[in-house]
Amino acid sequence: MRKAFITGTAGFIGFHLAELLLQEGWEVSGFDGITDYYDVRLKRRRLEILGQHPGFRFTHAMLEDNDSLQGAIAAAAPDAIVHLAAQAGVRYSLENPRAYIDANIVGTFNVMEAARALRVQHLLMASTSSVYGANTEMPFDESQKADTPLTIYAATKKANEAMGHSYAHIYGLPTTMFRFFTVYGPWGRPDMALFKFTKGILEGRPIDIYNNGEMWRDFTYVTDLVRGIRGLIDAVPGGPETAVKGDSLSPAAPFRVVNIGNSTKVRLLDFVDAIEAELGQKAIRNYMPMQTGDVPATWADASMLQQLTGYRPKTDFREGVAHFVRWYRDYYSQ
Repeated sequence: MRKAFITGTAGFIGFHLAELLLQEGWEVSGFDGITDYYDVRLKRRRLEILGQHPGFRFTHAMLEDNDSLQGAIAAAAPDAIVHLAAQAGVRYSLENPRAYIDANIVGTFNVMEAARALRVQHLLMASTSSVYGANTEMPFDESQKADTPLTIYAATKKANEAMGHSYAHIYGLPTTMFRFFTVYGPWGRPDMALFKFTKGILEGRPIDIYNNGEMWRDFTYVTDLVRGIRGLIDAVPGGPETAVKGDSLSPAAPFRVVNIGNSTKVRLLDFVDAIEAELGQKAIRNYMPMQTGDVPATWADASMLQQLTGYRPKTDFREGVAHFVRWYRDYYSQ
């Protein structure tokens, strides 16, 4: 039986990845601090669902608690570590930057130390499309420089990539960083646009639409995302023989960076239209200027993901919105 250790299993993406692996017959050890950044009842419900699988084990502790983390990973003896836990949210990083340093820098260092000590077969860690920062050439591909982050959140994730490369080089630790593009879907975070828009429309409250709606995002459905991660677990970086066309594989380490996105640039107003159509209710739109730290557009080149795994995200945003709205109505009708 294959074993995975996943940080952030009470979170949106970690929950979906753990469920996918459990359904495939993996043994999954989860780790999460269950912080109150958003409604902990949602996090606990995700864990209850995972707990119904006999192959799931869970440790409740913070990434900064190094002893608990090292002990949990050692006990799990995983083949792969997937590090998803982080202080998330671009806007919250403007209010509480220290939370990002503690969780995303110190916490990630602790995960890397555990992976080094156990010599795991593959360490996979979450980055973000936000590392592309002020880049304007699109679609974003992994060969572009990412030296202009616009928020402390993006800066911590760029630091994680640099940290991961150094450990891969020094210790020969196979490491893959994946950059997510605007993930959405059932069990999503309440601070994300789709969740906020749906809630606001149903409650008859105005929704804030930044940059007067002139925003484009590469909306990536969560099931597509975790299937991409699942494929990357088996795409272990190594020497030149593991390279594919256009690879970001480092010449100095078993390390690569991979985009996971839908490869479709969607206008924010079209996304809002899709939510209204699914809800059968119009939004009260409050048009706002661009918020500090935001970018007008994201758009992924996901061809490397397809080269490495044979998989490419493909869910149309209207279909994904419909799935989310059905989940939302069901969850909040209980």
